[in-house]
Amino acid sequence: MGQQTETHSSKSAKGTFLQELARQINESRKNPALKELESLERASVKDLVDGLVRFAYKSTASDIHIDPIEGGTVVRYRIDGILHDVLLLEPETHFKVVTRIKVLSELRTDEHYAPQDGRFRLIVDETPIDLRVSISPTFYGENTVLRLLIGEDDALALEDLGFSESDLGRIKRNIAKSYGMIVATGPTGAGKTTTLYALLDILNSRERSIVTIEDPIEYTVPGVTQIQINPRTDLTFAKGLRTIVRQDPNIIMVGEIRDEETASISVNAAMTGHLLLSTLHTNSASVTLPRLLDMGIEPFLIASTVNLAIGQRLVRRLCKECAQKNPISDIERETLQNFVSEEEVAGIKYSYTPKGCPACSQSGYTGRVGIYEVLELSENIKRLVMKRENATEIQKVAVEEGMTLMISDGIKKASEGLTSLAEVVRIIQE
Repeated sequence: MGQQTETHSSKSAKGTFLQELARQINESRKNPALKELESLERASVKDLVDGLVRFAYKSTASDIHIDPIEGGTVVRYRIDGILHDVLLLEPETHFKVVTRIKVLSELRTDEHYAPQDGRFRLIVDETPIDLRVSISPTFYGENTVLRLLIGEDDALALEDLGFSESDLGRIKRNIAKSYGMIVATGPTGAGKTTTLYALLDILNSRERSIVTIEDPIEYTVPGVTQIQINPRTDLTFAKGLRTIVRQDPNIIMVGEIRDEETASISVNAAMTGHLLLSTLHTNSASVTLPRLLDMGIEPFLIASTVNLAIGQRLVRRLCKECAQKNPISDIERETLQNFVSEEEVAGIKYSYTPKGCPACSQSGYTGRVGIYEVLELSENIKRLVMKRENATEIQKVAVEEGMTLMISDGIKKASEGLTSLAEVVRIIQE
């Protein structure tokens, strides 16, 4: 009896899940770029894979998720940071699609129980699209994620990323230095690598030797020596960085500081006459300094080498066609007072909210913009580092010296109609 109840409950849950999935897919088809996806259900495997990439590119998706589930495969696009269910495939199609992707990426087609990573290129409407591939075994089959890598022509200039004038001044002042570290911080998908590429674009000249070590190489930069890490040959960030410092570089970019060894070599490189750019996974700019302490870096080395820490997130831009301007509500004021001072909230008179229209596929948003905090290491901040003070004390002094907090930058952008207050709060709380 218990078994029958459990089986019935399981079937009921599965039915509800599939119904919700179908509803989400129908909702996603409101996006004009995704309306034609239904035709792929009857396409050949080659046309199916090509079509998934083509429609992802047209809908400005950053990632394609091909997720095996019980009874089929669901395809999802990440658009403006949000995942959308866009297609449901038959179970027998999944193996063929994954095999096709493995062939394009030159991965092992006979390996189904170990993770594999690769990349390939497709031409969409005469535009080359580079895709990074990650395949991982799961209960129902191999889960596959394709990251659409930005092309050289699509790379954003520093001024296009959403930095305030004061933050741009801090950044430009510090990239003009010939040594030290500039660290972009934030969670995965916060736009850290885009920020570093924008800095490289400014720094890139024939008078300088610039070497990068990345995982992956997001796009190629003419005149820059770029190295892709390769675990198969034991080429890690740390080992690659050791080689780079012997190659007479002026500027080094390390894709990510992941461990104590990489952190130590990076700091030493920054001390010996190199400008070093890198990323670190922390929640805010002020946490960067205690995080380096946790990784075994001595306080005097941090104070001597770190020039700048950039904390960042990406928020969705409001659609210009349908965003609604309203007087700020009491509930919005109350919510904001959990994050910033009453004085700051009092200065906000209006808020903008998403409505939805054909131009934004009824989502109310189109594209994304960064919100930032830029921490410059003043003498006062360096003294706090030497005392091993926590992030709260460091942030307090930085704000007193003029640093704008990420939440404040987001609220300012929301008050200007670039995004919504709800979107800023959502991203900060994630």
